[in-house]
Amino acid sequence: MSAALTERAVIDVDIGGTFTDCFVRMPDGRTTAVKTPTTGYRLSAGFMRGLEAAAKDFGLTIDGLLATTSTIRYSTTVAMNTLLQRSGPHLALITTEGFEDVLSIARGAAWMDAAVTREIRNVARITKPDPLVSREMTFGARERIDSFGEVVRPLDEEHFLEGLRGLVDRGARGFVVALLFSYLNPEHERRIRELIEGEFPEAYLGAMPIMLSSEVVPKRWEYTRTNTTILNAYLHQAMWEELSGMADELRSHHYPRGIMLVHNSGGMAEVYRTSAAATFNGGPVAGLIGGAAAGQALGHPNVIVTDMGGTSFEVGLITEGSTRFYQFRPIIDRYWVDQSMLEVKSIGAGGGSIAWINEAVGDRLEVGPRSAGSMPGPAALGLGGTEPTVTDADVVLNYISPDHYFGGNLKLDRDLAAQAIEEKIAHPLGVSVEEAAARIKRTVDANMADVIARETFLRGYDPKDFVLFAYGGAGPAHCTGYGGRLDIQRMLVFPFSPVFCAWGSSTMATIHIYEASRRVELLQPVTQTPTTDFTAFNEVVESLEEQAIRDLRGEGYDLDRVTFRLELDIKYGGQIHGHRALSPLLRIGSTADVARIYDAFEREYASFFSPVNVFPQGGVEINNFVLRAELPQPPWHLATHAETSDDAGGAQTATRPVYWDAAGEFADTPIYEQSRLRPGHSIEGPAVIEAQYTTTVLDPGFHLTVDRHLNLIIEKR
Repeated sequence: MSAALTERAVIDVDIGGTFTDCFVRMPDGRTTAVKTPTTGYRLSAGFMRGLEAAAKDFGLTIDGLLATTSTIRYSTTVAMNTLLQRSGPHLALITTEGFEDVLSIARGAAWMDAAVTREIRNVARITKPDPLVSREMTFGARERIDSFGEVVRPLDEEHFLEGLRGLVDRGARGFVVALLFSYLNPEHERRIRELIEGEFPEAYLGAMPIMLSSEVVPKRWEYTRTNTTILNAYLHQAMWEELSGMADELRSHHYPRGIMLVHNSGGMAEVYRTSAAATFNGGPVAGLIGGAAAGQALGHPNVIVTDMGGTSFEVGLITEGSTRFYQFRPIIDRYWVDQSMLEVKSIGAGGGSIAWINEAVGDRLEVGPRSAGSMPGPAALGLGGTEPTVTDADVVLNYISPDHYFGGNLKLDRDLAAQAIEEKIAHPLGVSVEEAAARIKRTVDANMADVIARETFLRGYDPKDFVLFAYGGAGPAHCTGYGGRLDIQRMLVFPFSPVFCAWGSSTMATIHIYEASRRVELLQPVTQTPTTDFTAFNEVVESLEEQAIRDLRGEGYDLDRVTFRLELDIKYGGQIHGHRALSPLLRIGSTADVARIYDAFEREYASFFSPVNVFPQGGVEINNFVLRAELPQPPWHLATHAETSDDAGGAQTATRPVYWDAAGEFADTPIYEQSRLRPGHSIEGPAVIEAQYTTTVLDPGFHLTVDRHLNLIIEKR
């Protein structure tokens, strides 16, 4: 892979639960991909080890590499880890008096948020998520702003200060302020911040972070707005500590620039322009964006991207070249939030996923969602792990060579893998170790095929009409397993598949997203008369544009390169939720402009929900504005190589017995070295292709060819 040449190097890093991936592009177009184990105790340690390994590939020191680097782009899982471990600070919530139970009431059916089917069915045991801020740490301020943004009850400052001191006495170490209708009028939230800062100024050790919902997410829906603000406050400290640690390490090596963080909205921005919640799922989203870029370069508009790493398996859809599927109110952990995220489904199915016997449902074999992570990792690593994992099964079945794993830098012990499977799976089920390992592989492949099927069929698509991209360290080893179950005819494995998400962030644009809720009528009910009052629409867009220009100018970007795109959440009268559509205009100056915006919405609405559901007679209104300010990246160009003959014999390095499920036994199988494969080479399954950081397993009934970009094209016979 090569790109338009730049004057300086670019480094893309994706820190996952098991491995830290690093992709580096030098000014002359040379690239390198590196994986190192994630160091959970201090993520900057694994980060720097990755940079050191990448620098060595170019004959440089870390200082030498960073001296030539213009940008470091970074995606991380630290926010999710902090939430899962509930290790955030003790927060206080300040809301409007009378609404102190907003988190407990939630949205009524919050007990179903993020729950799986078997949990939902167990009505006697399932509960709502515990709020991140307890009821005793919630205070109702005496104030009220109405639905038009007018003050109907001034803030009682004395009452608030009395309550504030009580919150601090009960251990508050941060404040979230989320008042009713503050997105229309933030006056009271801002005044509360002034009062807190006056009571606990920055000069004192008692100074505490304060987050206002009107600044974090100035949108309607109190529960989701409050949740989003709480999550940002809860994760802020951990993110700051991680990133400050990274910055300190980089400064010690004389790197003077900032770090760009990958956002789950599909863009990225500087650290100081990024909220903590925006980093959730950043790595998988980078993979989705990279998949769209690779699909466009290869002429594949419809792609299923699949990322099987060490901890999880992610699936995303690209249709007609677009990553069009968003979650507008996604659930993070078990909390409903109000921000736009590209939709990437995830399940606990990776190389480190633990196989176990579910005795509650008749000794059924399950795989995941628990993972062995990087420490202790699979049993075969010999680092103390005793639980059998997918990687252990792959070792026992001889898909993965114990001597070739991780480029030979991490040795595996087949006996330890077999012992873990024997004790935990084979003996309880009364089967051989090999049969138990085969069942583990079949189970995890079926789990992954199921999530792909749900994501495609439920959206009205047939997976057979898509090309499947397989990446992540374990994706190429299992793609014929999960893709073959869905009868997908073509799958691709890239030379950089093991670090695909890090590579994907190199294709992402710098995007800032600004949102604001405001009700603006487009068409009147019954008469369908277009509005003639354009002021409210234009004022909202102008305000968002001013924020974008201020931020981009502060970051030193050339404003002439910035492009703006406006998306609107629009709904017909009587509906609860809107549908997001791209606006053809940034301003309204006539009723003809109103008609253009409505026509664009109607076309997209009809394509999603059928023309039968179009209902302009009920009136049409905008409820939310989303402005995207984008600075595009230089385009990528796939490096090409001259084709050779179809004889891949020169790339074969060995033959070893490998277990094939169709035959139910081991068979002598040719082993190939991926770095020796050239364009035009052809391989019939069964076969195993080994690379430094991954292994591609070619089941019987599949055929592999190498294209001119050194991608492995797997097709079903």
